[in-house]
Amino acid sequence: MRFLCLYKSAKPDGTAPTQDDMVKMGKFIEESMKSGTLITTEGCLPSALGARISLTGGQFNVIDGPFTESKELVGGFALIETKSKEEAVEFTKTFLKVAGDGETEIRQIFEAPGDFPAA
Repeated sequence: MRFLCLYKSAKPDGTAPTQDDMVKMGKFIEESMKSGTLITTEGCLPSALGARISLTGGQFNVIDGPFTESKELVGGFALIETKSKEEAVEFTKTFLKVAGDGETEIRQIFEAPGDFPAA
């Protein structure tokens, strides 16, 4: 099973990680990739460099960053592969211990027609 993990940091948008944070995260990433759990991961730059695009009634709306609700901003993502949702939750708990305060939403990736729950 593959899961998309969306990390939302409790730190203010644009807060750079310390050198120690980078070393700890680098080690975690290396170990997670070697184990085969982590497929890919990246951090996001500050929302001031981004935009939000919406479509309503055929009309696009583009809003340039920065965005004020920093607790809702995705600070990075990871794509992981585990045997179960429970295993994905445990992996995410380990990640949060390394990343620090924040929240990670995990969403299973569609892989086969049987992945959708019955209507």
